[in-house]
Amino acid sequence: MTADPHSPADTASRSDVELLRAMAQGDTRAAAPFYDRHAALVFGLALRMTGQRADADDVVLDVFAQVWRDAARFDGTRGSVVAWLTTITRTRALDQLRARKRRDAAEERAVVLHDEPVAMGSAPDAPGEVLEAQERATAVRAALVSLPAPQRQAIELAFYQGLTHHEVAATLQEPLGTIKTRIRLGLLKLRERLAGHAPEAVS
Repeated sequence: MTADPHSPADTASRSDVELLRAMAQGDTRAAAPFYDRHAALVFGLALRMTGQRADADDVVLDVFAQVWRDAARFDGTRGSVVAWLTTITRTRALDQLRARKRRDAAEERAVVLHDEPVAMGSAPDAPGEVLEAQERATAVRAALVSLPAPQRQAIELAFYQGLTHHEVAATLQEPLGTIKTRIRLGLLKLRERLAGHAPEAVS
């Protein structure tokens, strides 16, 4: 009997380059084995650079989202897959460190404002800010509904019910790698669709 070229077992046996080629053609099944092979390497480097597990997790998400987007751009003549991943990870980790500095600065400003006396009769939010927040909430709901059902379901379980990736996989009776891939791709689509609804542009 001839093996199914699209079976999970066959996908897992492909080389890194073959998996990248498959992802470049939109084959989501190739993303999970690629992630499983390299997630530890990416996380370890991200953790060494950022020093915080939460930031390292964000870097891992960003790295594999970029791998999915840029799979067609990989050029084996310029270096190995691991070298390519390392370069992406270093770039995303530096971005994360810069974002952390912006968050820290914003928190410091918030503390200063919190400690200042509030003028009598001042409103907590301007009408325009309330309307903007409502519009963002509506946009988030619409973007979530527009996702493919498997991605939306995984994200809702992880972010709205607070389940870990392992718990989501157990609940949906799907492989852990598949669940991680669905969440990563779903979040990437949400980011793209909500780009115009961020509270402020991030430089």
